[in-house]
Amino acid sequence: MRVSLTILATSALLASITPASLAQIPIDSLTRTRGITISGTIRSVVGNDFILDDGTGQIIVDAGPLRWHQLNLEEGEQVTVVGEYSDYEFDAFQITRSNGDILNIRPASGPPPWSGGGRNRNFPRPNPGL
Repeated sequence: MRVSLTILATSALLASITPASLAQIPIDSLTRTRGITISGTIRSVVGNDFILDDGTGQIIVDAGPLRWHQLNLEEGEQVTVVGEYSDYEFDAFQITRSNGDILNIRPASGPPPWSGGGRNRNFPRPNPGL
């Protein structure tokens, strides 16, 4: 009980001084929150979806449909993902590769740009040429 309270107090303190998009969250501690950051090793890739492992657990990361953009992520690659946890998967807003390349997937607010076509204010492609 004392360990749980210490962890809770530490988490609350860090949350108050660290922006949510910069706070590192272990995969096994994810809750339904927007703008959180996870990092780890890609274990498997199918299209733009991949399994990310940070040593505490694994999660499926959804980086949008191939018809929108193709990311060409590789198994074994180290990445940092900013996004939101939603029902057993992590929806990516931005992916940073270990070499510093940043892949903008979608804005953090509003619908994904691939839903609704030209009627969607987020429609312009975030990574032309990918």
